[in-house]
Amino acid sequence: MIIRPIAHADLPALQQIAVESGPGFTSLIDDGEFLVRKIQHSIDSFGREVSAPGQESYLFVLEEPTTGEVMGTTGIEAAVGLTSPLYHYHKSRVVHHSRELDLFRSVDVLNMCNHYTGCTEICTLYLRPQYRRAYAGKLLSRVRFLFMAQHPQRFADTVIAEMRGVSNDAGESPFWNWLQAHFVDLDFATVTQLVGAGNKGFIAELMPKYPLYINLLSDAARSVIGEVHPHTGPALAMLKGEGFRHTGYVDLFDGGPTVEAERDQIRSVATSVSCRVQAIDAATPVLHAGQASHRGQALAIANTECQGFRATVTKQATYLPEHGVLQLPLAVARALDLRDGGQARFIELAAARSGRQPERQREPQPSPHREFRYAL
Repeated sequence: MIIRPIAHADLPALQQIAVESGPGFTSLIDDGEFLVRKIQHSIDSFGREVSAPGQESYLFVLEEPTTGEVMGTTGIEAAVGLTSPLYHYHKSRVVHHSRELDLFRSVDVLNMCNHYTGCTEICTLYLRPQYRRAYAGKLLSRVRFLFMAQHPQRFADTVIAEMRGVSNDAGESPFWNWLQAHFVDLDFATVTQLVGAGNKGFIAELMPKYPLYINLLSDAARSVIGEVHPHTGPALAMLKGEGFRHTGYVDLFDGGPTVEAERDQIRSVATSVSCRVQAIDAATPVLHAGQASHRGQALAIANTECQGFRATVTKQATYLPEHGVLQLPLAVARALDLRDGGQARFIELAAARSGRQPERQREPQPSPHREFRYAL
């Protein structure tokens, strides 16, 4: 499995993913022209010189290299809400108190806000059902943090993820059903289509501008505030393992939670290891002296490029921390467009669950590059 930036040749697969993912997956909609523009915007973003996050959008695909099939997608928006408002509801508590009557009541409310303007958003994560296999979902999720760790200037200090809220098989959201009945006479599928295409004018025009008292909502709507779609549970658990937390912000349409973390405190960013690569084949003399780690463990490994970014997962790597060197089979190195002696970055895929951090690299001992192949 190889992760790479999306290309125009991936349009048919991306359109199929937009269909498969269904209503509520607002970052992809089944609209050919929209998807072509999205792919081109991603290509332009990868090719742009960036010193601070702006309107860049990075879309990656997971490819099965033997067949060329696109297995899934994952993406990053560098800074959201700059040109089109990013709305949320914030859940908080209001207290009504009368000292004279000795009456006290606290109630939960939802206030519309633009709290996350300018933050980086991870998004568009979808693994097609026929390709759901070991490490595929983890790689799609956590490869974004490898990219952030390598290119921090491209991203904001705060990273968010809008988690898909509860909806049924018919594509109906209990939270939106209540809003539709009282404020906006549009079905959920139409609303998500509009939002996905960037048509958000109706939010300011039709959505309630004053606090929503949660106790006035229907039981069904109340019950799903801050809850995720059943298929989204594993993704949320993975992000919690990375240090993301929910601070009361929920989606305007399905009530799903938005979670946040400081970029440099995300576990996979903070514990990623920058290293040199030694490409190993049958003819390469290798000395396994000294301490070695991660042998036989599943590692997500990426090169350090932007336009030419490549990442994969392998159990065939060995890290030598005292030299700051990752030994890779030649075939894996070639798949990542890594030359012998080139730079890479890796994380252990199981680290987010266990909390165990990979060893940080020590300063490698200076040695001429011509000795590198035979010195380790």
